[in-house]
Amino acid sequence: MVQRKFSAATASKAATAASPAPKKPIPYPVDTSVGPMYRYQKALPRLPVPVLADTLDVYLKSVQPLVTEEQYANTKQVVEEFKKPGGVGEELQKRLLARASDPKVVNWLEDWWNDLAYLGYRDPVVVYVSYFFAYKDDKLRKEPASRAASIITAALEFRKLVVNEQLEPEYAKGLPICMDSYKFMFHACRYPAKPSDYEKVYDHNTFNHITVIRNNKFYILELAKDGKQLSTAELESQIRKIYDLAGYTKDPALGALTSENRDTWTEARKLFIAADPKNEELLHKIETSAFAVCLDDTSPITREEISHACWVGDGRNRFNDKSLQFIVFENGKAGFMGEHSSMDGTPTCRLNDYVCDVIAKNKVEHGSADVRSNLPTPNKLEFTFNKQIIDDIRKAEKNFDDLVAKHDLRVQAYQGYGKNIIKKLGFSPDAYVQMIIQLAYYKTYGYSKATYESAQTRKFQHGRTEVCRSVSNDSVKWVKAMEDPHVSIEEKARLGRKAIEAHVKYMNEAVEGRGCDRHLLGLRLSLKPGESKPSIFTDPTYATSTHWSLSTSQLSSEHFVGYGWGEVVPDGYGIAYMVNNNFLNFNIVSLRLQNDKIWHYLSEAADEMREVFEYAQAKRGEDKQRRDLKEVVTIWRSNFLYFIIAGTGEDVIVERITSVVGASSVPTKYGNKVLKWYIANNRPVIPVNPSETTIENLQCVPNLSSITLLDATDTSVSVITPGKVTKQLGIKRIWLQPGAEYPDCDEFAEHAGIDLIYGGPCVLVDGPRFIVNSVI
Repeated sequence: MVQRKFSAATASKAATAASPAPKKPIPYPVDTSVGPMYRYQKALPRLPVPVLADTLDVYLKSVQPLVTEEQYANTKQVVEEFKKPGGVGEELQKRLLARASDPKVVNWLEDWWNDLAYLGYRDPVVVYVSYFFAYKDDKLRKEPASRAASIITAALEFRKLVVNEQLEPEYAKGLPICMDSYKFMFHACRYPAKPSDYEKVYDHNTFNHITVIRNNKFYILELAKDGKQLSTAELESQIRKIYDLAGYTKDPALGALTSENRDTWTEARKLFIAADPKNEELLHKIETSAFAVCLDDTSPITREEISHACWVGDGRNRFNDKSLQFIVFENGKAGFMGEHSSMDGTPTCRLNDYVCDVIAKNKVEHGSADVRSNLPTPNKLEFTFNKQIIDDIRKAEKNFDDLVAKHDLRVQAYQGYGKNIIKKLGFSPDAYVQMIIQLAYYKTYGYSKATYESAQTRKFQHGRTEVCRSVSNDSVKWVKAMEDPHVSIEEKARLGRKAIEAHVKYMNEAVEGRGCDRHLLGLRLSLKPGESKPSIFTDPTYATSTHWSLSTSQLSSEHFVGYGWGEVVPDGYGIAYMVNNNFLNFNIVSLRLQNDKIWHYLSEAADEMREVFEYAQAKRGEDKQRRDLKEVVTIWRSNFLYFIIAGTGEDVIVERITSVVGASSVPTKYGNKVLKWYIANNRPVIPVNPSETTIENLQCVPNLSSITLLDATDTSVSVITPGKVTKQLGIKRIWLQPGAEYPDCDEFAEHAGIDLIYGGPCVLVDGPRFIVNSVI
C-alpha cells in the first residue's frame, strides 16, 4: 500500500516558517554559481540505501504489535527466507544499490515515488491528494477584495525570493535541507495524461500574471504595468473590477473537470481542445500563471466550515492542477489549496506562513495608495463549450458532489494546552500528539491499527518523505494501561514515556532514511518484468502493516486555524494536526466512520495525558528534592554547602555559608534578609558590599579578595548580585534557589563547567525543617 496523502516535515519538530540559519559552521562547501537559496544544494548527501538486515529488523519490530503471535511467527520465517545469503533479498538489494550508485540518478527513489504515489495515481486529486490551510481572520481586511489584494502582494514578495534564489534555505538539526522542490511552486501546473501525469514549470520572466476565478469564470490579471508591479491598492482595484465583471451568473464549471479521475480528465481535456483550437491557448494562460486566486461566493464561519470550504469548496470555482490556489471568501475569510504531486507541504507551509506573517506584522511593502488610471481591465478567458464538454462537466460535478457527500470532516480545536505545556512536561511535541491520536483511536475501537506519519528526508538531495510507523509494542502497552483502572498513575506515566521515546527513536531513524517502507518499496520495484513477488510482499502481514488506518501528519503555524486532507483507505482516517503554542488542532476526515467519537476522544486523551504526566512530573520533583536535600543537608552538617539563592530577580550564588556578596542595609531586599538569616542561625558571616562600612552591626569588606582570614577550601559565599557580576566570580558548584532561574542558565552552566542544581526548595528556608522533621 502506497501512502499518497499529504506529506509534512516532522523531524524532531514541526516545520512552520524556515528555521533560522544555525550558528555553527555548515560542513558543506558553498556553491557560489547559484543564489543563496541553492548554495548547499549540490553538497547535500544522496539518499542512502539502508543495510538489508537493518531494514528487516525494523520491519519485524514494527509489525509485531499489529498481528497475532501466529502471524508474527510466520512473518519471521518469511523474512529469514528473504534475507538468507544468496537469496532473492540480496539480489534485489544489489540491483537497488546499483541504481543508487548510478551518477545519473540523483535520488534512487525520486522517479519511482513521484510516479507511483502521485503522477501515476488515477483517483481525483480532490479529495485524495490535495491539501489545504485555513487562515486566521485579518481584522483589518474583512472585505474580500482587500484581503485578496494583500495576499497577492505578500505572495509576490515570496515569489521574488524564490525565483531570484534569495530565499534562505531551510535547516533541520543544524544542517541545510533540499530546496529543489521550490522550483515547482510558482508558474507551475500539473497536466493530465495516460498512464501518468506530468508537471511543467514556466519562466517567470516571460509570464507575469495570475489567474483569478470567480463564478467559474477565469480572468487573467497582469501583475505589472509599464514595468512597475501593481501596488496592493491597484490589485484591489483590479479585483473589484473582476467582481463587477463576473456579476451573479456562472459559466460552465471548467474547473470541475480538474477534480475528475485523471484518466477521465485526460480525455475530456483532449475533447475540450478539439472543440476549438483557442481553448488550448486560453488554458495555457492558466497553466503559465504564477498562481490562482479563487474568489468564492460562500461565507464560512466555523472552523469546520472554512476547513471544508478550503479542502473541497464546491468543486467548481477552482483549477486543481495549479500548484498554488489562494482562496478568499465572501466574508473576507481566506485559505489555500495545494497540489501535492511535485511538492510536499513544508515549502507551501513556509509560503503561507510568510504571507500571513508579513501581512499581520505589516512587514510587506504595499506600495502607493494611488491607483493608476491606465490599468488594463482584467481579461476574461472566453472558452468555447460544446454539448460534449457540457455533458462532461455535468458528470464531473455530479461525481464530485457524490464523492464529497460520502465524506465527513470534523475539527477538534483543542484549547486545553499546546506545545508550551508539552515541552514543560519534557516531551517532543510531535511524538506526544501522536500518542494522543493513538489513545483516541484505542478508546474508539479497542485496538491499535497501522499508522502512518510522514517523516521528512529532505536532508538528502531531492528527498521527500519516509514513513514513521507510530504503532509500537510500547505504544500498545501504554494505551492498554491508560484504559485499565487498575494500573497506577506512575506506571501509566512510565509506559507513556517509553511509548513517546520509542516514537522519537523511530522518527529520528526515518529522517535519516532508515525507516523500512521506502527501502522495501525500492526492493519490490527492483523486480524485473515476469519475476514473481517474494513471499515477504505477499505475506498478509505486509498488507496489514501498510494498510494505513490512520494517515497522520503535522504542519503548524500560529497564523492557521486549519489544515488537512482526506483518508488513505476506505476504512481509515486522515488526521492532520497542528501543534501550536497554546492549542492543538486536529482535522479528522473519513468516509463517515466514527468521526464524532474520534473528535471526543482526542480531547479526552489530551486531558488524561496531561493529568498523568503532570502528576508524575510533580512526583519526580518531590523525589528529586528529597535526594538533593539529603546531599545538601549532609554537606551542610559538615559545614561545606554550595548553592544559589534568590535575590532581586537576579542570579544569586553561594559556596559555604561564610560571606554574603551583595549584602544590603535595606530590610526589604534579599541581600539583607539572607544576611539576617545567617545571623539568626548563628552562622559565621561577613557582608560584602563595596559601598557600605557596616551592615547589621557587622564590618563589611569591599570584595571577596579582601577575605583572607579563612582558607579558600573552607569558605562559602552567598551571592545576591546581578548576573553580569555573579558570572565573574568563578564559582563551580551552584544551587539556584526558587525564583532565581534565568533563561540561559543551563547553557551558561554547561559552557562554564558549573555543577548546577535548580527546581528544588529554598535551602535556607526549608533545609532546617527537613532536618528537624527527619525526612532525609
